[in-house]
Amino acid sequence: MEEKRNREPVPPIPELPSTMNSELKQQMMSYSDGAHRHKTSRTLLPPTVLPSSSTSDMSPSQNKLLTYRRSKEQQKRLNQLLIDRALKAYHVSMEEKRNREPVPPIPELPSTMNSELKQQMENYLFLKKCVLRNPIPPIQHQWLMSVLTLVPQSLMEGKDRKLLVEKLLGEIMEDYEKSMRRFVVRSILIKPDIKGLEDEEEAPLPSLPISLDFSSPWHKSFTRAKSKILSKLHILHPTMKSLLDFGYAAFFDFLLVDFSSLRLKEPVDCESLKTDVSQSCFKAEKKILMTWYQRIINLFTQNEALNSVKLDQLDSFYNCVAVLMSNQLFRCKK
Repeated sequence: MEEKRNREPVPPIPELPSTMNSELKQQMMSYSDGAHRHKTSRTLLPPTVLPSSSTSDMSPSQNKLLTYRRSKEQQKRLNQLLIDRALKAYHVSMEEKRNREPVPPIPELPSTMNSELKQQMENYLFLKKCVLRNPIPPIQHQWLMSVLTLVPQSLMEGKDRKLLVEKLLGEIMEDYEKSMRRFVVRSILIKPDIKGLEDEEEAPLPSLPISLDFSSPWHKSFTRAKSKILSKLHILHPTMKSLLDFGYAAFFDFLLVDFSSLRLKEPVDCESLKTDVSQSCFKAEKKILMTWYQRIINLFTQNEALNSVKLDQLDSFYNCVAVLMSNQLFRCKK
């Protein structure tokens, strides 16, 4: 014991560099892993325990030296490094969050997934489907027979013609059913003016003209209007037809001035050209008076020219003739 007191104190264990510590730690970890792998083939020794008689005489520094573990110090340092890095990352993230633009508010969702326009479109299509399901009475047989009576009998003779007539009657029945269904849809439903229904053909029924009234029989009014047209509208008179034929025959290929013959000449001055054009117009006028005008005079000198024309209508009749002749001459000038 006396020798132990006189012994020099044990120098402290020198600290190893950080690189050596890391290498030592890696070696220890690899050693512990290897020991764990070969645990079945090796026996771990219990830790060394000094006798109480030797530890009771040690100084506090010696006890501290005996209980010192380098691994604990390294673990504390590693924990402190992790805490410092976590705090640094936390401060960086908080700084980025402060500088970040504000998050836009969450959009408010509509009360329903379908918009009002889509609901209107689906409602219209559903109602249209229900209306189209209603039965349509077929076309009456007597109507088809009345249509066939208007076809000449010669066009209906033969085997192929009969098959063709039956096919045409089938198409008439289909067209009648389609038109009736469209009429029912148009008269019941009103198509809304929204996007998505542009291809739908069912539109509101066109309003009838105010001037037409089909509530009374039309044949009498038709014959009355026809007779009034024949008596008042002189353009339908047979003489006017002859007048139109004379004008077409006379002015079909008529030229007041033939510029093609003038282009064949040598260059001329303006006065010479003016003289040539005036002579061509004078010849054309003379030709019109000798042919077209004479035929019209001969036409109206006949007694048949004024058939069915009353005396009180002569002025209006000749006014119509004058307008028709003026139009023909005007077209000739063009």
